[in-house]
Amino acid sequence: MERKIIITAAIFGMLAIILGAFGAHALKAILTPEQLTSFETGVRYQMYHAFFLFFVASRTELPLKTLKVIYNLVLAGVLSFSGSIFLLTTKNVTTIDFKIIGFVTPIGGFLLIFAWLVLLLTFFKKKS
Repeated sequence: MERKIIITAAIFGMLAIILGAFGAHALKAILTPEQLTSFETGVRYQMYHAFFLFFVASRTELPLKTLKVIYNLVLAGVLSFSGSIFLLTTKNVTTIDFKIIGFVTPIGGFLLIFAWLVLLLTFFKKKS
């Protein structure tokens, strides 16, 4: 499981750098300042959660079940939160209006929060 988490974290991190550079260079002239700020938020949260996954994978005291729960929450959360932001902010580029998926962004955010909560509760329950 740790290997899978680290691979996913590496992919998230790599894509965050690629998308960040794409946003800073290619999209800067196309997106409005508000859209660019939103795009950067998606990139930032994706990178935060790449680091989070690396951290979680390094914690040997976490049970396998907890690792799986956190991994699945982060995976779904990043894809929903950051992915929907990327689609919503690049509608000028894709000419596809993704407004219909706007509800996915807060759901993804909730999943990310819940992943952190699972980690927090796991350590609260753990005996010193």
